[in-house]
Order: sequence, then structure tokens, then C-alpha cells
Amino acid sequence: MNRAGWLTKLLGDRGERAAVRYLKRQGYRILARQSRSRIGELDIIAMDGPTIVFIEVKTRSSHAAGHPAEAVTSTKQRQITRAALQWLRARRLLERPARFDVVAITWKPGSAPEIAHIRNAFPATGFGQMFS
Repeated sequence: MNRAGWLTKLLGDRGERAAVRYLKRQGYRILARQSRSRIGELDIIAMDGPTIVFIEVKTRSSHAAGHPAEAVTSTKQRQITRAALQWLRARRLLERPARFDVVAITWKPGSAPEIAHIRNAFPATGFGQMFS
């Protein structure tokens, strides 16, 4: 991995840790982090009351390329939906309510992170979609 890729990964990991701290303060119970499968990775899986929440975390050091939440494209949404469906199916939790949130973090060098939590950021999309 080149230096730019390494720095991007470092910022992303730091952002995920900040998102977990934020979500715990909001009362979420974290079930899993960086859950990987052949379909893709789910950044954070948490419980918000009775609802299973699949949370995509996007961290940027500026808005030069747009707001971090804008990086959760329709293609990414379909991938997250498929990975979430597989996760629920493997645990026999398909009957549980579920939703998709995005935690967008802007972390400018030398300052505290700015966290934007977008609840119900997108509906389940694509083939084999799920409903809550």
C-alpha cells in the first residue's frame, strides 16, 4: 500500500473508532465492527432499541471532494444491503427490524471531528432487498 492509501486507511480507522464512541454515547449497543464477508464489509452493526442498524462510516479530512456522506453511492448502498441481508440470514434474524445509517465525519488536521449522523440514510436497495 502506498503512503496515500495508508494515510486514508489510518483516517478511516480513526473515524470508525470515533463513530463507535459517538454511537455508544447515543445509547447504541455495538454488535460488530468491520464485519467482512465475500460480499463486502459492514463498518458497524449496532442495536438501537429493537432495531438492528447497519452503519456506514465515511471520514474525510475536508469537504474538497464533497461531504463524506456523498461517498455512499447507490452502488455502495446495494453492496451494503446485500451484505446486511447475508449477515441477518446467517444469524436467523430476518424478522428483526433493520435500517441503514451513515455516520459522516469531517476530521480536519488539528481539530476535533465533526460528526453528522444520518438515521435511515437510505432504504434497502437492489435484488433481494429487505424491509423494516
